[in-house]
Amino acid sequence: MSSLALTLLYLLAAVLGVVACRSLKLPPMLGYLAAGILIGPHALALAQNSESVRHLGEFGVVFLMFAIGLEFSLPKLRAMRKQVFGLGLLQVAATMLAAVIGTLVLARWLGGVWDVGWQTAVALAGTMAMSSTAIVGKLLAERAELESEHGRQIMGILLFQDLAVVPLLVLVPALGSSPDELLLALGLALVKATVLVGLLLTGGQKFMRWWLTQVARRKSEELFMLNLLLITLGLAWLTELAGLSLALGAFIAGVLVSETEYRHQVGTDIRPFHDVLLGLFFITIGMMLDWHILIEQWALVLLLLVAPLLLKLGIILLLARSMGATTGVALRTGLFLAQAGEFGFVLLSLTQQSGLIRPALLNPILAAMVLSMLATPFLIQYSNWIVMKLVASDWLQQSLQMTTIARKSIGTSGHVVICGFGRCGQNLARMLEHEGIPYMALDLDPDRVRQAAAAGHSVVYGDASRLQALMAAGLVRARAVAVTYLDIQSSLKVLANTRTHAPQIQVVVRTQDDLHLDKLRNAGATEVVPEAIEGSLMLASHALALVGVPMRRVLRLVQDQRDARYNLLRGYFHGADDDTANEIDQERMTTVTLPPGAATVGQALGQLALHAMGAKVVNLRHSNGRMSAPLDEIALAVGDTLVLSGHPAALALAEDRLLRG
Repeated sequence: MSSLALTLLYLLAAVLGVVACRSLKLPPMLGYLAAGILIGPHALALAQNSESVRHLGEFGVVFLMFAIGLEFSLPKLRAMRKQVFGLGLLQVAATMLAAVIGTLVLARWLGGVWDVGWQTAVALAGTMAMSSTAIVGKLLAERAELESEHGRQIMGILLFQDLAVVPLLVLVPALGSSPDELLLALGLALVKATVLVGLLLTGGQKFMRWWLTQVARRKSEELFMLNLLLITLGLAWLTELAGLSLALGAFIAGVLVSETEYRHQVGTDIRPFHDVLLGLFFITIGMMLDWHILIEQWALVLLLLVAPLLLKLGIILLLARSMGATTGVALRTGLFLAQAGEFGFVLLSLTQQSGLIRPALLNPILAAMVLSMLATPFLIQYSNWIVMKLVASDWLQQSLQMTTIARKSIGTSGHVVICGFGRCGQNLARMLEHEGIPYMALDLDPDRVRQAAAAGHSVVYGDASRLQALMAAGLVRARAVAVTYLDIQSSLKVLANTRTHAPQIQVVVRTQDDLHLDKLRNAGATEVVPEAIEGSLMLASHALALVGVPMRRVLRLVQDQRDARYNLLRGYFHGADDDTANEIDQERMTTVTLPPGAATVGQALGQLALHAMGAKVVNLRHSNGRMSAPLDEIALAVGDTLVLSGHPAALALAEDRLLRG
């Protein structure tokens, strides 16, 4: 097969695999693995796992390690030090120790079928200690559980696993040396890694910042991208030249760039290379799998699948419990992390290249790892059901949490439910307090909740995306809901629960930009406030003022832009203090409630032609409290309230039309 035909085959397999996984709401990584199995030499035999393809797959690992290095952040590590260097360190160490013992016991038990030495046992233990950051992180985000108690523990463990890969990349090749030279090889590898990393990290950061600044001043995206590729692949080549792995150099390159102000731009630029080449790596992994092994050695594959899953689950459960987590949280953490991970494949591939594992053993291990990753989405999907079935105290813990929330909100009505009590939520709470409006805030940061509650704020620990927490916070008695964090998936859950159980409640949602504007509005958001647009309006107002535009005109221009953007800010409700010469003829808002006997009761809203009078129907609230968009075909009923916007004369005509026909 020609190179072009082979490339097209890989691309077609990748596209079909990812499309299938997207339609099934599964991580794309599983699609790449399935595509590799299907086109590989052990299935349809459409392609062979050639050297050139394996080299491209290695580039995928290089960019994966670069991306991990780019995310390396000392402040982040300090903030999560308990989870990372406590639970994460113990999980990797305990899992590797148990795996080494288990592998050697299995070698004694199975004899010739599982003939491995301690070097292979250590390499396989590192492979087993890894979990899938890509799959678990994606599913946590989709389930809006990143900030939950088990979510923080999971991310801490995954972060340490990512760091633990670095010494393992040095250790595994050294283990492949002959017994006589093993100690020398380990010592030499350690010295090389220490010297190289020391040199790069001591003077490398300053040089990297200076170099990227020089490149950025040329204002050429092409030049910037070429330099990124040169830095990443150049350092990978340098570490390989020193007898270490490509991936170690890529990780160091990522760490160096992470200390510069260009890290976010670099992350955006490198992402396409990272995703595509990593996908190719997983296709090559899938091609290595011989599915016949599943039939011929099903007992061994089943043992290698079930034993590591149960072992990792048990270790994480015990460690999390010993560090103060409830049984329910500890079990959830274990269920999320029991599977194999992408770094496990990297280490397994390195183990094979170092001659530490025979091909006869490689396929059963590979099959078990692939099956465990395929099972992960289902384990996570049913994790709550499993915990509820096995841990009776978890239901009690949740009930106590809901009782705590309900006890604090029991005497509150007409309040605002604030979802998230970060900086934005706290500013909103202060403004509500200033106006004498009650509120109830839900947040998942226990330290923040404790400090804010001690300061007198109405805030409790709870997950706003869960219906029980919203109901306990008095959703049905509330006047409005404000979603102040930027998690779109969690916001959609809040909107779905509010629309189902309290449709009359108005919901305002904060977003980063207007990318998900339509999705949030269709989900029931009364208004969506994108930070990017508000920031641009403030920037424009300051710039106009600085160049001499009168402040009154600046404020009017900004208000006009907001009028065009936000339905709720189009005009205002008129009050006695608005009767000034400047304000008396400005656009405003009013409400009209249809009494019994009103001439327009039963008529379709579109028939009234209120827009022809200069009045716009902003919103429509039915007599049962339900809000709906002011569609032309809606028939008006007694008790319906219309929110109208327009100039005073137009509003007077519209009100007369609604009440007298």
